Amino acid sequence: MAAKHLLVASELGLFEKLAQGPSNIQQLSERMGISKISTRIIADAMVALGLLEKQNNSLYRNGPEVAAFLSGTSPRDLRPALRLMNNIAYLNWANLEKAIRSRQPSHFGHLDKEQQKIFSEGVEAFTAGAANHLADSYDFRKHKRVLDIGGGTGSFLLPLLRQYNNLEECALFELSDTAQVAKIRLGKEKLGEKVRVIEGDFMKSPIPSGYDLHILANVIHILSPEHVKELLSNIRRSVEPGTRLLLVDFWTDPTHTNPVMAAMYAGEFLVMSGEGDVYSVEDVREWLQDTGWKFVDHKPLTGPQSLVVAEAID
Repeated sequence: MAAKHLLVASELGLFEKLAQGPSNIQQLSERMGISKISTRIIADAMVALGLLEKQNNSLYRNGPEVAAFLSGTSPRDLRPALRLMNNIAYLNWANLEKAIRSRQPSHFGHLDKEQQKIFSEGVEAFTAGAANHLADSYDFRKHKRVLDIGGGTGSFLLPLLRQYNNLEECALFELSDTAQVAKIRLGKEKLGEKVRVIEGDFMKSPIPSGYDLHILANVIHILSPEHVKELLSNIRRSVEPGTRLLLVDFWTDPTHTNPVMAAMYAGEFLVMSGEGDVYSVEDVREWLQDTGWKFVDHKPLTGPQSLVVAEAID
């Protein structure tokens, strides 16, 4: 109930309206276009959860966390992530039991054009911290050409272009529907014109060659171990020895229970693809060894995400 109250409040624009200043129910009702009773229900739920503050029993204002992440007035905007949760993930989770029993996806792979936009923008918002931190956690000065495989909107490439002027080419390899969203997103950024968008299916199409660094971020968790090894083998066949591979994901400890958020997200990845899961650093170390890569390093990023660095061997 708390989750749905929060998701609906964000979808209605409650926090954006309160970014204009403290407001009463009448003002909020008019701005959101819903009844006063409905406005009071959703606003008071946010007060009860500690996300809004209520002054003199009549005026509502954003709490500090909401002001920082959900008001639309700060650089770190998590509203697209909540929109993804409300429109896609929450519905998927209603089918978790079915996915657990059958290992069949709930909805992923059947997104229409608008849902694909919501999904891609939501993933970008949720993973923005890891994308920005990656640019600081790994030394990209030794590389010239970077390929982001299954990189969504290209959001992992933009921080690199902002920070490293030695990069001669950055390319995004994505499915056609996602690539269209990426082109629009990159078109809004001055540096976006430096990202080449290549359409293709990384499980079926040849991996584009000629890149000395590959990024695979938030992809492995939607695949089974068998498909992970197949993908790692496909990438290895497309590169020269010494090529680096950066794997960003919810890597866990050997028990698959820490970080806690990673363990919870295993259900999300299962309902998304029907075969998704979270994997440990030990798991990926073994897969890399079996597919022509050597494990180089494991580094923390932000939250439950971390980085595994690998290198192609002879």
